[in-house]
Amino acid sequence: MAASNYGLHCKLLGLKDTSKISMEKVVLGLAHSRRKVERRFSSPVCVEATDAITDYNLSDNFRLHGASQISHPLVPNVKEKGMWHRVLLKVSGEALAGDGVQNIDPNITMAIAREVASITRSGVEVAIVVGGGNFFRGASWVGSSGLDRASADHIGMMATVMNALFLQASLESVGVPTRVQTAYKMSEVAEPYIRRRAIRHLEKGRVVIFGAGTGNPFFTTDTAAALRAAEINAEVLLKATNVDGVYDSDPKKNSGAVLLDHVSYREVALKGLSVMDITAITLCQENRIPVVVFNLKKPGNISKALSGERIGTLIDQAGSNPKVL
Repeated sequence: MAASNYGLHCKLLGLKDTSKISMEKVVLGLAHSRRKVERRFSSPVCVEATDAITDYNLSDNFRLHGASQISHPLVPNVKEKGMWHRVLLKVSGEALAGDGVQNIDPNITMAIAREVASITRSGVEVAIVVGGGNFFRGASWVGSSGLDRASADHIGMMATVMNALFLQASLESVGVPTRVQTAYKMSEVAEPYIRRRAIRHLEKGRVVIFGAGTGNPFFTTDTAAALRAAEINAEVLLKATNVDGVYDSDPKKNSGAVLLDHVSYREVALKGLSVMDITAITLCQENRIPVVVFNLKKPGNISKALSGERIGTLIDQAGSNPKVL
């Protein structure tokens, strides 16, 4: 925080002896809503200064000066309710297709929108990564019509942008302000991906949808979800799929497959459990981001997952062995 802004913020908060006030305490004081500050200081100069406070990137300064966490000044502190504060929801393209009659089932996108809307209004910050398999899956087209892997993956990443724009329209139709950010520059339809801007959108209560994967071939949208979750400091990665969670074998091939309640990253890698690719799991493991895999089609599951309820399969460092840290 610049020295001049530091002094101004201290003055606004009524702090006279600023030499004994830590930066953390000043930023904590700024976490009050603009309305409360305006009621205390009614002059035009102070009102103008509170605009600067409202636009001040609180979370970046908290990380810079060692404070643990802060909520947006206009959003409830959801941690007190036992909920997640910031989450990344990964929605597969196949899940958006529903029964497969058409590429996107509007009933599914609206169901997602309504559940996300109810959770964001309670203060949870939600970012979304969408797949593109309902339109085009790059890996399955390699060799067809001369397509190489890189070209096929680029087509698949553009397919995710179509899903992102469709989901944005559904969310905004139920009153949720939403921004789409893409790894490719598509300025006519979406913002370019900028990490700090994405975090600022989340702090302001907007949903951010990340499209075009990582922008690089040979990486899945699961890897893109793990990467974005790490970049925006999400507390959990929620993967919405067509199945109830992670099974010990493929439930489509084995009717006796057992649903696993809690597994570790190591177990997923060693047993080759088909939940996420190894790159995505490794990213989550290195950044200690837990993963929750759940069924998108069951009504209420998205709300339960976003609010921190235990559903589906939890993947973390310990797994079912509490002795592992």
